[in-house]
Amino acid sequence: MAQPDNKKFFENLTGAGKAIAVLTSGGDAQGMNAAVRAVVRMGIYVGAKVYFVHEGYQGMVDGGDNIKEAKWESVSSMLQVGGTVIGSARCKDFRTHEGRLKAAHNLVKRGITNLCVIGGDGSLTGANLFREEWSGLLAELVQQNLIDEEAAQKYSALHIVGMVGSIDNDFCGTDMTIGTDSALHRIIEVVDAIMTTAQSHQRTFVLEVMGRHCGYLALVSALACGADWVLIPEMPPEDGWEEKMCQKLSATRSRGSRLNIIIVAEGAIDRHGKAITSSIVKDLVVQCLGFDTRVTILGHVQRGGTPSAFDRILASRMGVEAVLALLETTANTPACVVSLCGNQSVRLPLMECVQMTQQVQKAMDEKRFEEAVRLRGRSFENNLRTYKLLAHRKPESELPHSNYNVAVLNVGAPAAGMNAAVRSAVRVGISEGHKMFAVSDGFEGFYKGQIKEVKWADVGGWTGQGGSLLGTKRTLPAKYIEKIAEQMRKYNINALLVIGGFEALECLLQLNEARSHYEEFCIPLCMLPATISNNVPGTDLSIGADTALNAIVETCDRIKQSASGTKHRVFIIETMGGYCGYLASVGGLAAGADAAYIYEEPFDIRDLQSNVEHLTEKMKTSIQRGLILRNENSNENYTTDFIYQLYSEEGRGVFDCRKNVLGHMQQGGAPSPFDRNFGTKIAAKAMQWITKKLNESYRQGRVFANTEDSACLLGMRRRAMVFQPVVQLKDETDFVHRIPKEQWWLKLRPLMKILAKYKTSYDVSDSGQLEHVALNRPRESEVSAAI
Repeated sequence: MAQPDNKKFFENLTGAGKAIAVLTSGGDAQGMNAAVRAVVRMGIYVGAKVYFVHEGYQGMVDGGDNIKEAKWESVSSMLQVGGTVIGSARCKDFRTHEGRLKAAHNLVKRGITNLCVIGGDGSLTGANLFREEWSGLLAELVQQNLIDEEAAQKYSALHIVGMVGSIDNDFCGTDMTIGTDSALHRIIEVVDAIMTTAQSHQRTFVLEVMGRHCGYLALVSALACGADWVLIPEMPPEDGWEEKMCQKLSATRSRGSRLNIIIVAEGAIDRHGKAITSSIVKDLVVQCLGFDTRVTILGHVQRGGTPSAFDRILASRMGVEAVLALLETTANTPACVVSLCGNQSVRLPLMECVQMTQQVQKAMDEKRFEEAVRLRGRSFENNLRTYKLLAHRKPESELPHSNYNVAVLNVGAPAAGMNAAVRSAVRVGISEGHKMFAVSDGFEGFYKGQIKEVKWADVGGWTGQGGSLLGTKRTLPAKYIEKIAEQMRKYNINALLVIGGFEALECLLQLNEARSHYEEFCIPLCMLPATISNNVPGTDLSIGADTALNAIVETCDRIKQSASGTKHRVFIIETMGGYCGYLASVGGLAAGADAAYIYEEPFDIRDLQSNVEHLTEKMKTSIQRGLILRNENSNENYTTDFIYQLYSEEGRGVFDCRKNVLGHMQQGGAPSPFDRNFGTKIAAKAMQWITKKLNESYRQGRVFANTEDSACLLGMRRRAMVFQPVVQLKDETDFVHRIPKEQWWLKLRPLMKILAKYKTSYDVSDSGQLEHVALNRPRESEVSAAI
């Protein structure tokens, strides 16, 4: 079938005759293996030779067995492994001219002129220097008779593409670096565990996290766990911070809290450049308040463990993008780095990013701290602003008095991160001077009058709680609209924040329609998408989807591991999602699935047969385990049982089968760091929008808002957070199957198929444009990538 003219497909790009080397350098980071796997498989897929460079630049300098050709099977079973299986090392030799000369010789001997470097800014700067010196190094090798003129001509240009692997997220130009999300998982796991013991003994805990020059991990983990105080290098506390911190801790205890959490970045300093260590903070708390205080230094725990679903997907997308960039590069193309902006992969000039990263450090050294925060980007600024808003309660006398009443409720199925969103909404609302009301059990509770005022302290500790503490029901308002209007009058509700999934969208549409009969609904109405299915139109991501993905991926890892002593086994896994195939598709990409059956991509018996044959062929090589995901409503006839029986029968003699229905475990558990922060930041933004709308629509002593743009959904679209009138989303929605008509993640499906060795078309229309680093690029959230 002819492809549409407006699309660009990578089949036009060929790697035949090209050799690509992939190396990991500097500190390791979870997800590096996923990036290596993607580079190797995409490289082989397009016909290039791909080489591992073991032990980073040291392996490139030493040559020999450190540079080995990679096969498809070489990267099997490495997706879920932390660290880097090809090794990483700090290399002094590569910093010398002689070392780089040896490295050039080792590459030319193997015909390698394409280098994919996964590391931090130091590793990428070294790669760029190597590229700039390349022609001179080749000339020297010719002079020393180590290569001939023909080889020097043939391999005259070295092409570099970088991917940033660093748990610190300290590289400018990308919203998230590979490894950051996994490091946050490790930190939050520890914080959640510590909070239970701290509560038992009424203790204060001081946690020290990594981040010598960047406070991202400290700041975001503080936001994710609701820490009482955070100390980061970019924004040292004002003089006299010791007294303010102790007052804050004391005030928290006086409101009934049994614990305090303080998070310190290892590079934290005061305004005069003096280090603030965790032991200094502990001594201060003990001396001033006499609180029982303990210090926990997380150290290299943060680097270890299994990569999160987010990091696997981010690294896989970046790895494929890196190979595409190498295929399209010319002798004049500057070295680029594959980055993430919002939910989109972009290519940026490597040295522009490095220089901006160095500017941050320079600003910090010169004590221009506000400038350092600004240079870190909007995401970092937004995190800092939101943390200050939620952690530090202003005295009543300093709060504005708006006289507005705002109600918040959850609708639909529970999703991890809902509670973080409610906490954020309540606290930002109180900071804006509103009276906040919580509605229990959705609109069912609303019409029954289950409404009560909620105070600042009432939502303390909610961030890490799974499910919905307010209670949530699927009940839609239309049937009880009169009773709900009555309750709106009774409590004088001036604005409504609805947090939920597809039902929440239907609720807002019904309330919007009811405006013509009931003036009570002529108020600002805002919806936040929160559903594990990620099936809400108007947003790329929903609160709760990341936690569900991690549950799926962790379970798939365990299930695959259960067959490690068994030859040739295929697992059929059923995921939730209604008619939306997001969890099956993106979970499949993160878990290394061979196929994912979904409603949006119809399949028949021929496709099933083709998949069985493909797996059978793979099983005859060294591949021992297969993984098939099926969305619960992908096809009413080809059920999970049917697919299990088909694979069992057709694979007889080659592999055996097992099936597993994951069920409601996908909805449970503590929210992931991503969902806590996404929920927190999106709710804060929604409350600020509500305040703005309330002020705009207040006339003659009352609030009256009935325009389209006063009933909105706040969602993430590609690179930015956008408020969209719900009425306008009707045309984008398939109400029968409760999914958006267009879904961005469908573009990731070919990527999963390519990495599972299927021949397919991959639309790369969004790729290939080298952009420039700009501080004003939309970077509203680190909802970075991928999921």
